[in-house]
Amino acid sequence: MASNFAARANQALMQSSPKWRLVVWLLLMLTASLWTLQLWQNGARVQSDILAMLPHLQQDKLTERALNQVEATLADQVYIALVAKDETTAIAAAKLLMQKLEDDLVARGKQGALTDIRSADMQLGEALGQFYFPHRFKLLTAPQAEALASQNIESLIEAATAQLYNAFSYANSNLLAQDPLLLFPANLLTLAPSSKVRASQGILFVNQGDNVAAVVMAKGRESAFNPNAQLAQMTVLTQGLDAVKQSYPDITVLKAGALFHALAATQTAKSEISILGLASLLGVIALVWLAFRSVMPLLLAIVTISSGLLLAVTFTLSVFGELHLLTLVFGTSLIGIAIDYSFHFYCERLSDTERSAQATVAYIFPTVTLAFITSALAYVGIGLAPFPGMQQVAIFCAAGLLGAYLTLILAYPLLAGSRLPAGSRPLALAGTYLACLIQLSKRFTTPLGMGMFALVILVWCLGGVTKLTVDDDIRHLQQSPASVTEPENQLRQLLSGGTDNQFLLVRAPSEEALLQQLERVSPMLDAAITNQELGNYVSLSRYLPSHQKQDTAYRLLGEIYQTQLEQVLTSLGLDENLKPELQAAYLAAKTEYITPAAFFTLGAGKQLAPLWLAPNEANWPVSNGALNDDRASADHGADYGAIVLLGGIQQIDALKVRFAHDESVQLIDKVADISAVMGHYRLLTLKLLALALGIALLLFSLNFGFKKAAVVVAVPALAALLTLATLGLTGSPLSLFHALALILVFGIGIDYSLFFASAQNHGKAVMMAVFMSACSTLLAFGLLAFSQTQAIHYFGLTLSLGIGFTFLLSPLILTATLALTTNQLLTTKKS
Repeated sequence: MASNFAARANQALMQSSPKWRLVVWLLLMLTASLWTLQLWQNGARVQSDILAMLPHLQQDKLTERALNQVEATLADQVYIALVAKDETTAIAAAKLLMQKLEDDLVARGKQGALTDIRSADMQLGEALGQFYFPHRFKLLTAPQAEALASQNIESLIEAATAQLYNAFSYANSNLLAQDPLLLFPANLLTLAPSSKVRASQGILFVNQGDNVAAVVMAKGRESAFNPNAQLAQMTVLTQGLDAVKQSYPDITVLKAGALFHALAATQTAKSEISILGLASLLGVIALVWLAFRSVMPLLLAIVTISSGLLLAVTFTLSVFGELHLLTLVFGTSLIGIAIDYSFHFYCERLSDTERSAQATVAYIFPTVTLAFITSALAYVGIGLAPFPGMQQVAIFCAAGLLGAYLTLILAYPLLAGSRLPAGSRPLALAGTYLACLIQLSKRFTTPLGMGMFALVILVWCLGGVTKLTVDDDIRHLQQSPASVTEPENQLRQLLSGGTDNQFLLVRAPSEEALLQQLERVSPMLDAAITNQELGNYVSLSRYLPSHQKQDTAYRLLGEIYQTQLEQVLTSLGLDENLKPELQAAYLAAKTEYITPAAFFTLGAGKQLAPLWLAPNEANWPVSNGALNDDRASADHGADYGAIVLLGGIQQIDALKVRFAHDESVQLIDKVADISAVMGHYRLLTLKLLALALGIALLLFSLNFGFKKAAVVVAVPALAALLTLATLGLTGSPLSLFHALALILVFGIGIDYSLFFASAQNHGKAVMMAVFMSACSTLLAFGLLAFSQTQAIHYFGLTLSLGIGFTFLLSPLILTATLALTTNQLLTTKKS
């Protein structure tokens, strides 16, 4: 059936005019060019965000919102520490940097690259004091509550007396008239988390050994992974830091934030695109020139590659609306694959000089078509992975192959109809190599030879596969240079560990239940800090006591304001006339509560608002534009949620154990979740490879018969197995990207097998074409193995090994075919 379809298509090609085919090809390329130009003008862009390449996790709505909140809050933050020998210099340098950044913001207005430029908020304490003071009857510290519960009023009176005679206390006549025991200042101090960071003159600073580091923070207006935004943000920062260096040359700068990681990734990707792509292109050009010593094959090779890249970009932008930089890096390998069709065409023409270009295209059409379909299906297999970036690679390369295939079918009959290239010598060398290889392989056809060959392969495969390890950790796939990570680690240590990607999501059916849950979780986190499992955490429980806790405090304070207020006033030497006003204020506060809605209107509350997840849009705090999820209205009736940020995590497994049996508390570890997904899809991809081998066997059986089809499929299968064994022997861990590369080893390697299975005239032309094809593919993928990005390195290394093994094994198909043919003849004679 497949062969009949190919025969009919082939006959149609022979009957069509080469000129009309060229016209169709030109119209196709023109249409693709105009459509691509239109897409760029309509907002298509280049994406450099490594996160955009990661798989989408299947999460419930609240968890997904929490992940989006944390990423939106932390992703675009920039932290700069200016380290000086003394506090005065550090503060002056920080003020200068902030002034330069603010000058740019004022000058550019809404186009400013960095916003929310800040250090310490000196008005924060005053604002918090004004907000909480009316609720002072609902607030108690743990020692105060314990003293009141045990009716140890004397200890509170003694503490208040000590503050009265302390020159540095908060006590004044106004405060005493409204809070005679001076309980409120201690409650206000508990709002400030314990930290090494201090504030002076509006600047945060912290000691670093004998030096002092002043900290400045800002937020990027656009994503740090947008190349244009990166350039704008770095330009502003560089100008500001240059001004600081000029005024304070001894200042040391520490930088942290996603911006610097994204910038390093973008620079690496751009560098590799230019270097690897150029090297691959030059290598292919040199290969064509050395093989044919003619300009026309070289020009057609460039046309083939260009048409492939054009369709690759067109299809990718049409489907995704953007082009990932890593897709372009992977796409450089397309050069080495797309050119294969040109190699097979010219090598077949050299083997039969009497055959026209149109007849040559018709001759190789069935095999090339089958090879194109299998390679395209291999890329479709890559597209099944849950990685948007890898799905782009699949579309990019499959469309690129389609462009090269159509160029061969439509353009070559006319464009390649000129004088033949001078390639007789390479063809003769290919024939000699093939003859020697066949002669050598005949030694393995004896029982002893086959046994020795099988033993070597078995030992190699068993020895390598048993040593193969697995590594699905995504952190190993994109490693920033030390120039980025070292300053960031130093700054994180200064800030008590900073904030990690992992966080707690606490959920409850109501607002009050959620606040109570947060209060229950905080002591568990304090214990984790004591056990050095955790460095710090940020929880709303510090700022938003539950109604239950407020009612408890109110009831305990009732012992003072309702029964013992005279004793307190007398003991402290205060006017007894204050009693009516104090009791009236206490009674008036009974129905007044600290609420999230009121707190989030404060400056400090707005900064913490992204940690609160209400189930419906009406109750959502709005902060910095971070809470704009259109799905909020769809979550009506769902759980309330709160995010607890974690920092300085030392023992993530111990933290997981603490909350393992608590359904209301979830430790969100996106890195671990994505790594688990990668492991799942690694196994799925290997199963997909086995399925592809089975499907190919059935498909090829229709053309070649079962025995010959089994030989054709055995070559890429054995190449994949040897590749895995070699990875194990060399200590390279197995990841999803190795598995995806093995799919391509099958897709590309099967082409070699198909051409040898279809070879005539002793296969000299096929051997030369396969040699050139393997060289071009190894140039492309071999260069990817030198990439600094681990994912690309794994991909290139695996493909280089796989294609290398396929090249060595595929000519043996001729020996196997000859043996099968001989057996068939003998069987026929006997019958």
